[in-house]
Amino acid sequence: MAEHFDVLIIGAGLSGIGAAWRLQQERPGTTYAILEARSAIGGTWDLFRYPGVRSDSDMFTLSYPFRPWRGEKSMAPGDAIRTYIRETAEDGGIMPHIRFGTKVQTAAWADGHWTVTTSQGTFTCRFLYACAGYYDYAQGYQPDFPGIDDFGGTFVHPQFWPEDLDYAGKRVVVIGSGATAVTLVPAMATTAGHVTMLQRSPTYMTVLPERDAVADNLRRWLPARAAHKVVRAKNIVLSQGFYQLARRRPERVKALLRRFALHHLDDPAYLDEHFTPAYQPWDQRLCVVPSGDLFQAIKAGSASVVTAHIDRIVPEGVRLTDGRVLEADVIVSATGLSLLPIGGVQLTVDGKAVDPGRSVAYRGVMLSGVPNFAYCIGYTNASWTLRADLSHRYVCRLLAYMDKHHYTAATPQEKPGPRRPLLDLTSGYVQRALDRFPSQGDRDPWTVRQNYLLDALTTPRADVRRDMTFSRTPAPVLEEIR
Repeated sequence: MAEHFDVLIIGAGLSGIGAAWRLQQERPGTTYAILEARSAIGGTWDLFRYPGVRSDSDMFTLSYPFRPWRGEKSMAPGDAIRTYIRETAEDGGIMPHIRFGTKVQTAAWADGHWTVTTSQGTFTCRFLYACAGYYDYAQGYQPDFPGIDDFGGTFVHPQFWPEDLDYAGKRVVVIGSGATAVTLVPAMATTAGHVTMLQRSPTYMTVLPERDAVADNLRRWLPARAAHKVVRAKNIVLSQGFYQLARRRPERVKALLRRFALHHLDDPAYLDEHFTPAYQPWDQRLCVVPSGDLFQAIKAGSASVVTAHIDRIVPEGVRLTDGRVLEADVIVSATGLSLLPIGGVQLTVDGKAVDPGRSVAYRGVMLSGVPNFAYCIGYTNASWTLRADLSHRYVCRLLAYMDKHHYTAATPQEKPGPRRPLLDLTSGYVQRALDRFPSQGDRDPWTVRQNYLLDALTTPRADVRRDMTFSRTPAPVLEEIR
């Protein structure tokens, strides 16, 4: 007989551990398990191991509101984030609930419950919560560069970084201009012979300090939890205010970003050529340069930027369309990520396949027409955890309402109206996957706002009954694991 739980959580990363913590605190006695495909905790922060991997969101907003961030750096390295997630799970008694090496393949809703098929057997549950993020862990985005097999050196993708890669003293070309490339270039430049960042077009960079001076001062005088709350609130207001300014006064924000960069680079012509995008700020996500490390590496001569198009890969490196050849011993294809909705799980409802790309997002948490199912997705303009925690709390409220009224199923029912994309960025990795993700509507509760301050006020009070169909179909008696 399949093991049965009240709630099954997919993924033991930042979101999954946060969901489990909220579930334990707000619904004691609820049975749950976390199904994790990998052999370790941490999700994205366990997967990515390339040099310098770090957060581009400050840790006071990326961390959990219920567990203070005690690290020295606000822009924390990947191993510190992974440790933070693991310690949260250990201290919260969550570890025994995690089933490692258990990849969810399909989930079928019928007869008032979900039957979840995994690589380690079958589980059943009342409610299924996907906290697997939206990255495809099996593959990153890799353009088909002509001549890639002719290259005489080492060609790597950051998502699958070789542990034994030795680039000390070597010539490195990093293809890309997003967050991964901006992280890799200064990290590799400390030991490589020279690192060249090759980009088709510029990206907006924002310089932020690695350490939060306000946090450092407050920690001297306040308990850790109180200091964390103050700094978290400060950073939320500043980041949300900056985003709103960028959307309403883009020219002013362009000038600010340029001023920050010039402070570290001190080369207006170089900045104009390689760091002045054609689009507006926040049409794509801004890349964070902690303490100006990328600009410092360029100024020191250990790194450089080339803005050009690739003709083909040649044995000695990368040939550009203008005829130049960037000689390289190592080529890093930091060309982006592939997005995958719901961790690639195949859903069916009463025997009918669910296509997420044809569904509509309900409060950014559930899918139209899919009962007792939620998924976790973060903000595009703020820390992932901010929205994730609101989603966890909403799921707990919905479950409490269902229990109070003895409902066995809750299904969002879409109202007809215009649709628009769920994710509002023009970045390539987003645009390539738009048709695979749910749409959003033009009115509440079918819109997905990119405004944490507004969501923080409204989501805890949201009417769980609105546009929701509840049923009391008797559920079968299943063996619960407690």
